[in-house]
Amino acid sequence: MDTALLRLLSMDGLRTLVARLRALARATFGRRALAAALYVLLAFPLAYVGFLLTLVGLAVGGALSVTTLGLWLMAGTVRGALALGAVQRRLARRLLGVQIEEPVRAEGRGIFAWRRAVLGDRVGWRAVGCALLTPFTAVLGVIAVGIGYVYGVLLTLHPLLARVNYETVHHPDGSASRVSLEFFGHQVDTWPRWLIPLTLGLLLLAVAPWLLRYALTPHRLVLTALLGPSAADRRIRALEETRAHAVEDAAATLRRIERDLHDGTQARLVGLTMHLTMIRELIAADAAPDRLLSVVDTAQGNATQAITDLRHLVKGIHPPVLDEGLPAALATLAADSALPVALTTDIRTRPTPAVESIAYFCAAELLANAAKHSRAASATVDVTGRDGLLRLRVTDDGRGGAALGKGSGLTGLLARARTVDGTLTCDSPPGGPTVVTVELPL
Repeated sequence: MDTALLRLLSMDGLRTLVARLRALARATFGRRALAAALYVLLAFPLAYVGFLLTLVGLAVGGALSVTTLGLWLMAGTVRGALALGAVQRRLARRLLGVQIEEPVRAEGRGIFAWRRAVLGDRVGWRAVGCALLTPFTAVLGVIAVGIGYVYGVLLTLHPLLARVNYETVHHPDGSASRVSLEFFGHQVDTWPRWLIPLTLGLLLLAVAPWLLRYALTPHRLVLTALLGPSAADRRIRALEETRAHAVEDAAATLRRIERDLHDGTQARLVGLTMHLTMIRELIAADAAPDRLLSVVDTAQGNATQAITDLRHLVKGIHPPVLDEGLPAALATLAADSALPVALTTDIRTRPTPAVESIAYFCAAELLANAAKHSRAASATVDVTGRDGLLRLRVTDDGRGGAALGKGSGLTGLLARARTVDGTLTCDSPPGGPTVVTVELPL
């Protein structure tokens, strides 16, 4: 029975060893790891050739800069660096999964305008800087591949390779011996000692993806910083997008006001005018009092409804309760909500009217969504305002599953928040709870 138990334990141990070796192989030779290794093998020669061409072009162009030929040579060098940067962005996206936005380059019509635009554009010179730096960062990946993969494979296969790679050493006494790999003066030429390079090789293969990922970190940072848009360019692009959203939001608001006035209030006022005309005719004709009172009641109902429509319209533009401050407005909103709402406010500095309005409408929309779509039983609204930031957090205990996406109401709220450089995040796992956080500058 002891022999059978030992055999069973040895089989289990063998299965465990095989499973771990498979996991190691998947991690070390998986698609992502091999793609990163392939990137290194392609990026380093590309960066090295680009470095040499850029350096020579700048040197010769600078020496001839007093002539027209020198300027054309420098412009061609900058344009070549831009083309090299485009290839590097494409390689990083395909093999590393690094998304680098393409910066907006200056354009010029005509050959001389083109040269002036290329030489005066910061994007081109940043690409030149990238071409001069990337060989020194890409070589770290080559070193990582050499240590992790090349040495790892060689050491792991040493027991097999040692039989064909023995080196014959001739001693002074005329004798000869064969030696192989040595560790601390001891030859690794027998089976127990073969475990040393085998273990070391497996260890190197295990850490090879991790080593390669961290070795490529400086290279990724250089590519992102120099081949993507600068901070000023990103800021300009964000301002253009927020301005477009603000214009679209204002146009949509005007269309909604026009539609509500035309379809609701205007129609009721027209009906009121018609009923007043009927009242005048009935008075002139000495109509019966009950008939006259019926027309008066109808006219009064139209006038009351028109006033109600106008109040709703004004509330949709700017709620009058906001004049008393955001806490009072949110308290009124929570009291009118279809859900039980727990409200907490801690605003030390009153925001600007625009920020108050955006926060109010975001809270109103989020509470309406919680009541209509999430099947929530209750909600909480937490508002804090300190250190120049107004943070609105709306939480409901609904079914979750909300996400920022095309056609979603959250996307519209995000666009509204971005008009004042705000942000909106949504955490809504399936099953809930849903937490939406809006941050707006005070």
